Amino acid sequence: MTNAELARSVAAELGWDPRIGSARIDVAADDGRVTLRGTVGSFRQKREARRAAERVHGVTSVTDQLAVRLPGEHRRPDADLRAGVRRALSLDVLVPPTVQASVTDGCVVLSGTAGWQYQRDEAVFVAGNVRGVVDVRSDIDLLTSSRHAGDVAASITKAFERDAEIEAANVGVETLDGTAILTGSVRSWAEHDSAVAAAWAAPGVGDVDDRLTVTYY
Repeated sequence: MTNAELARSVAAELGWDPRIGSARIDVAADDGRVTLRGTVGSFRQKREARRAAERVHGVTSVTDQLAVRLPGEHRRPDADLRAGVRRALSLDVLVPPTVQASVTDGCVVLSGTAGWQYQRDEAVFVAGNVRGVVDVRSDIDLLTSSRHAGDVAASITKAFERDAEIEAANVGVETLDGTAILTGSVRSWAEHDSAVAAAWAAPGVGDVDDRLTVTYY
């Protein structure tokens, strides 16, 4: 697939996804590396545009340079937006009460602590869905329990073997001081995301060093 063909495929996928709507997005491709430029009407659209690009066969990485330009009716004072984000977080059972939120110029900063990566991910997802948010940054600390590194690596490998989306033989796992290091290649971004999620789910993992490459066979 040429760069022009890949760019057209990504643009077609962006236009196909109704969650992205009529956002003004320009697509450039260079040897599998895709760059998105332009403006979108919400942080949710920005996030969905990246996901849509990653779904396209042939895409090996996505650089998101999209800017969020809120319609006038979606703009909210920071105090009102902060209250809306905090309420949304409090209503989600997956977000622990130790997660806090502050807002400056529509940009949300999440802080506090969580026991699992999925809780941090959920907090970012929920905050990004609130009307008026233009960006979300996570400064949530992950509290992990200590466990022998070999046990962690073995448990992650077992999780890979159970997951139908992951070709476990192609993904290597090492652990160092609570960090899971993933190496090797995967066949799609869906497989990549499944592998990273499985690594984060292991007890004792405080960080994931993602060195995976997306390779299309």
